[in-house]
Amino acid sequence: MANQVQDLTPDEVSKGVAEGRYLLVDVREPNEVEAEAYPYGVVVPLSTFDPKAIPDPQGKQVVFACRSGKRSVTASLAAQAAGLPYDKHLAGGMLGWKAAGLPSKVGG
Repeated sequence: MANQVQDLTPDEVSKGVAEGRYLLVDVREPNEVEAEAYPYGVVVPLSTFDPKAIPDPQGKQVVFACRSGKRSVTASLAAQAAGLPYDKHLAGGMLGWKAAGLPSKVGG
């Protein structure tokens, strides 16, 4: 079966993180994260992406996020290629997150 990536809305991701169901993995670069970060995100930059660098989600589902939703799909497919069941991403990325009125933080 081909790898697939499931789109999640900013509201779904925010709710899932708040409820402890999702681990948000931000695949943007450190300079981007420093300027504006997701609350509770774990940073694993795509430029040096290693699926093994993702912390143990401890029963949570991993959701990838980036700026617009392109790199998060790439990261999800790379993780799936490495045998991990990480098939979710934040559609629209940080742009969609902010458009939905969700909070971000400065300084990673």
